[in-house]
Amino acid sequence: MWIRSTMAYRASFVMSTFASFTVTALDFVAILLMFSRVDALGGWPLSEVAFLYGLSCVSFGLADLAIGSMERLGQRVRDGTLDTLLVRPAPVLAQVAADRFGLRRLGRVTQGALVLGWAVTAVGVDWTLPKVLLMPVVLLSGAGIFCAVFVAGAAFQFVAQDASEVQNAFTYGGTTLLQYPPTVFGTELVRGVTFVLPLAFVNWVPAAYLLGRPLPLDLPGWVAFTSPLVAAGCGALSGVAWRAGLRSYRSTGS
Repeated sequence: MWIRSTMAYRASFVMSTFASFTVTALDFVAILLMFSRVDALGGWPLSEVAFLYGLSCVSFGLADLAIGSMERLGQRVRDGTLDTLLVRPAPVLAQVAADRFGLRRLGRVTQGALVLGWAVTAVGVDWTLPKVLLMPVVLLSGAGIFCAVFVAGAAFQFVAQDASEVQNAFTYGGTTLLQYPPTVFGTELVRGVTFVLPLAFVNWVPAAYLLGRPLPLDLPGWVAFTSPLVAAGCGALSGVAWRAGLRSYRSTGS
């Protein structure tokens, strides 16, 4: 329904998608401006930072496209409109995710894919079959991790009600963090996004293997292949949080 509604005004759709593409591209412009003054960031050249950027942007863009509307759950809790979703014969999670589905978010995915495509050709990696096969796995796993963060953040809004900005700090803030190499951040922060909120498995850990670099925190090489397991674990935990939040819902103001 939302896609048909969007396509009813095609000029508006094109302009909003282009705006999403342009606004997202400004993040990469900021990186280009940094590299106009330096040759490397934390020992990573432009092509490798672009590789990190592309992986992060595409993974987050896919998650945002599929489930980004979860951030509006707090408003539904406050005004009681979540009640209308509870009486429909469809999973509440699916309904909240599809609410006001924004096809314009394809602009973010497209922009990230273009940067990633350029980076793949510029990094000078020997693309063996295992590395080629790992690429789509990394992108889908990264999207799964971000989806889990979206769902967990929505579950928190059952309690906090108006916590969309807290959620955004871990979703939009997380993808911005991952656009830069781990070597520019403190060790404690890297540990936090590896072992506490495992965003590092979106791109830092697998990208280190793909680029032939040491893994963050001197992790063993086999950890680079565990992104799907991390995504599954995050999804399971966020599912538990979602069910707990939904059970605690008592209509308006709960």
